[in-house]
Amino acid sequence: MSEAASGVNAAEQHWRMTDLSLPDLAATEAFAQRLAALARPADAILLQGPLGAGKSALARAFLRAASGNPELEVPSPSYTLVQTYQTRLGPVHHLDLWRLAGEEGVLELGWDELVQDIVLVEWPERLGRLLPGGALDISIRIDKGEARVATVTGWEDRL
Repeated sequence: MSEAASGVNAAEQHWRMTDLSLPDLAATEAFAQRLAALARPADAILLQGPLGAGKSALARAFLRAASGNPELEVPSPSYTLVQTYQTRLGPVHHLDLWRLAGEEGVLELGWDELVQDIVLVEWPERLGRLLPGGALDISIRIDKGEARVATVTGWEDRL
């Protein structure tokens, strides 16, 4: 079995666990595809972890799956702060809040309108009191090499 195939199988088998082993990028992508299949309008997916943990890779795979376009160009919103994509699920907003100081900056982005659609939020700790209830929280940590471990909480009715 190829490495990519084994990564997909690993993600498929373990995605319901609180701690999810993601041995390689293919496993991260498979997990993101599964999340895209479960997502609904007004969902918030919060991506936490250190620089290089794979937050953007997970968001990119989610957006490609949600759009049905595996070649979709998904630049990091580090400088634009928010990138919006039209998908089969409706609009999906990918936010990178790293450069914001807190809630005021988030509100200036139009947060109240954005959360009516699906939001993928990197650095969600910047949301403060704006943190949405019912969100799916994914905390990614670096393991060995390409491997990551994702701690997943929320969406109990779907996961």
